[in-house]
Amino acid sequence: MIQGVKIKQLHSYMDERGKLLEILRSDDDLFSGFGQVYVTTIKTAVIKGWHLHKNQIDNFCCVKGSVKLVLYDPRCDKSSYKELKEFLMGEDNLILVQIPSGVYHAMQCVGESEAVVLNIPDTLYNHKEPDKYELEPNSNEITYDWGKTD
Repeated sequence: MIQGVKIKQLHSYMDERGKLLEILRSDDDLFSGFGQVYVTTIKTAVIKGWHLHKNQIDNFCCVKGSVKLVLYDPRCDKSSYKELKEFLMGEDNLILVQIPSGVYHAMQCVGESEAVVLNIPDTLYNHKEPDKYELEPNSNEITYDWGKTD
C-alpha cells in the first residue's frame, strides 16, 4: 500500500424509502479536515489525471457507476516510492479512498455509463493559485497500462 493512503469500507442503509450512504464523518479516524465538497463526472472509458496536490488531501468515493482509481507515489522519502496501486470503486465496491498530498492520482470510468465521483478535500481549492500539478494520462513519467486491471 502506498504510504499514507487510507481506505474506509462504506455501508449503505436501506429501508422502504430508499438508501442512505454515509461517506465521511468528522469522528472517522481518517478525517483530516474540511475544505469543500464537489462532484465530478467521468464519461465511459475517459481518463482524468494524472495530478497531485502538494498540500491537499483528497477523499474520493464513486457514488454512481464504476471507476478505476490509480495512485502513483513519486515521494522519494517514502517507503512506497514509485509504487502503483489501483482500486476499482463504485456501486459494487463502496469505499472511500483517502489520498495524501504528494501522490499522483488518476481515474478512468470503467462502467457502461458515466461515473459520478464525490471528493471531500481537506482544504479549500484556490482558483487563483491552484495546488494542482498535472501530467498527461499516458505520461512517460508514470509507467501504467490503462488497458490492464489487476
